[in-house]
Amino acid sequence: MAGRRQQQRPIYIQVHQADNVAVIATEGGLPGGTLFPCGLELKESVPQGHKIALTDLSPGEPILRYGEIIGFARREILRGSWVDESLVEMPPPRSLEKLPMATRVPKPLPPLEGITFEGFRNPDGSAATKNLLGIHTSVQCVAGVVNHAVRQIRERILPRYPGVDDVVALNHTYGCGVAIDAPQAVVPIRTLQNLARHPNFGGEILIVGLGCEKLPPERLSTDGERGSILSLQDCRGFEKMVASLLEKAEERLIRLNRRSRVTCPLSDLVVGLQCGGSDALSGVSANPAVGYAADLLVRAGATVLFSEVTEVRDAIHLLTPRAADSETARALIREMEYYDRYLESGGVDRSANTTPGNRKGGLANIVEKSLGSIAKSGRSAISDVLAPGERVRRRGLVFAATPASDFICGTLQLASGIHLQVFTTGRGTPYGLSMAPVIKVSTRDELHDQWPDLIDISAGAVLTGESTVEEVGRKIFLRILEVASGRKKVWADRWKLSNDLCLFNPAPVT
Repeated sequence: MAGRRQQQRPIYIQVHQADNVAVIATEGGLPGGTLFPCGLELKESVPQGHKIALTDLSPGEPILRYGEIIGFARREILRGSWVDESLVEMPPPRSLEKLPMATRVPKPLPPLEGITFEGFRNPDGSAATKNLLGIHTSVQCVAGVVNHAVRQIRERILPRYPGVDDVVALNHTYGCGVAIDAPQAVVPIRTLQNLARHPNFGGEILIVGLGCEKLPPERLSTDGERGSILSLQDCRGFEKMVASLLEKAEERLIRLNRRSRVTCPLSDLVVGLQCGGSDALSGVSANPAVGYAADLLVRAGATVLFSEVTEVRDAIHLLTPRAADSETARALIREMEYYDRYLESGGVDRSANTTPGNRKGGLANIVEKSLGSIAKSGRSAISDVLAPGERVRRRGLVFAATPASDFICGTLQLASGIHLQVFTTGRGTPYGLSMAPVIKVSTRDELHDQWPDLIDISAGAVLTGESTVEEVGRKIFLRILEVASGRKKVWADRWKLSNDLCLFNPAPVT
């Protein structure tokens, strides 16, 4: 209660000393006439998360936040006025030519030695944070049968194998009716192949195909053995299909149930970072705290993935200097160029990214959103860049190129091998992944209070000054270790909330 009373104080946050705008942090916003301790008076009511002018702004004058230009004033804006999105002219996209490459590579921070988690050791030497039976479809046609079988397995068989966390159906909309040999088909196909190899399945994936699809189920098999594949067209009727599925599932459950958690070095852990339902406070509280946790993970030897091309595109000039070498910097630029062409082919540009919720939360445009989004990446050097759906190959901080769609980004990060994900939100979402735990971090206490059984951690104390970014970042880091070790369940897992897999398919559908 004391913290909540403190939050009613008029608070604005200026991120960088050069900024000529700040965001209102007080819960519920502030009325016109509010006087700040510095002498600034609000000329009108301003909602929480929205910007106010710290100086008089002339028409065409740059508007600065994070020390960067987020737009230009469309008309005169007086000091203390609400800088609504309608007053901000978005700048043109930054050229991808002549960007600084590996010019300010961060020096490694002191390593954190001896940090471990309790995970499951896989036959291939990798580790897992969950012990799951995965049933992977090769084509959407079989999803109904698989879903029926999964319900039967959960009700009738799984209770006999308490060491197994769950059975997961990997359904998708690919596999047939698509241009399977098109050059861009490589993206959904490698995504499906790498989902089958996800460490939380312990190498015991079961693949279910129809028998006539364009994507042969053998292309998804992790062991090349026919025994991991069931073709429904080889079965005599629905009941036989289900019985065969249950039989093969139980064979795998027996083996999975023998597994137990063992101590694993943090170098075995891969953590994904994502944001959704972002607001203008994301880049002030939750994302910087997650960035601090990301640095701790890297120092302890873990691998951290950040993603969402359109939400880093307008901050790319701040990332290419952090690349470990010029090759990695060029790979960053390659993914930006690819997505520019992809958007152009669809008749849109990067401005299509921002949502009504983003704008209601105070984000004026994708430039401001990008500058807040990259705070999740912390301060470490970028060690590698993955094309959509590629598996992790180097430790450290990795940019995994994905669309910004929560569902597609989550699916592609799973294909890259994340064991769990940290997801920041300002507006709120019940998003979850069935294959990996999702730790939900809110930007403000108000959202955590509204959704106490969906939000795992609030970063709102950063806004009031009751906690520092570093303190909340350490809390997130420790929660990651607890969740990875099975000592703590995220809310999404408690409620068994998960979104469907959603492939990125830039290739034609026939």
